[in-house]
Amino acid sequence: MRKCCLSHDSPHIHAFVFGQYCRTWYYISTVEVQEPTALKKVTHLSIVITSKDFNPEKYAAFSRVLCRMYIKHGSPVRMMEGYIAVLTKGICQSDENGSFFIKDYDVRKAYLAGSIKDVVSQFGMETIILYTALMLKKRIVVYHPRVEALLEFTRTLPALTWHRKDWSILHPYVHLEDKELDDLRKCTGYVAGFVDPEVVNRADLFDVFVNLLDSEITISQSSKDAMTMGKLHKEIGHLIVQSAEDTDRTDVQVIKDISVKTKEIISNLVALAKEEKGTKLTLETLKQRHFPPATESFLFHLAAAEQLLKI
Repeated sequence: MRKCCLSHDSPHIHAFVFGQYCRTWYYISTVEVQEPTALKKVTHLSIVITSKDFNPEKYAAFSRVLCRMYIKHGSPVRMMEGYIAVLTKGICQSDENGSFFIKDYDVRKAYLAGSIKDVVSQFGMETIILYTALMLKKRIVVYHPRVEALLEFTRTLPALTWHRKDWSILHPYVHLEDKELDDLRKCTGYVAGFVDPEVVNRADLFDVFVNLLDSEITISQSSKDAMTMGKLHKEIGHLIVQSAEDTDRTDVQVIKDISVKTKEIISNLVALAKEEKGTKLTLETLKQRHFPPATESFLFHLAAAEQLLKI
């Protein structure tokens, strides 16, 4: 009930929300029931779909079709028939309630649905903090009182590390509730969204805190050493900003520009490891290169995050 917004203490109706809990995605559509309908005394309803894959647009469209079926017939039977049809045939077709074709929803489109250019427009050079945190698999907490703003912003961030294509780090709608926080703590690194302003006082939950409402990014005291910015960060930050501010470049092209630079950095790490006649790096190898301290620290922690570090 916390998520579906139909509880008595929820002041707003959210048409669609999504999130992740215990490695399962949940997608919730909520609609107002308008007469004439087979549902008597029902003013609003929510439909929840759980799945192992991340694809908000797919499940938003599918749940809308199921909602219309339930409102029209007032029975879960027809709704389940549509659900089974999608599982077995990949299609749920109805002249009255709309059609849904699973082939129309490629996961790549879901990964690219957010706007990196909007992120950079809001945070400018500070976007490099988000990039660095994601590269090093740090814990990012994002606060905004509107869940819709959280969903739009947080889902975009994993695209900064496109080489991983890992949206399992995304927990866009989390409550300050013990079970949810325990599940979050099981993750090595994550992007987690909260609507509760009290999360700013929970330093145990984040390495980087993003106040999306006020456009502020804060690095926690315990993470300042690993997140120290240097010449390499400045170079990457300028690349991100210049690419994003180029009106001729699309979001996809900006992501590609960032990804090319990322792969170059990782390739250099792999090359350093090979020079040592192995596949893993050591801190001694990095020190022999006499990198600036901030660059050395970043590359060391990145090698660990990419499992290139010899322990």
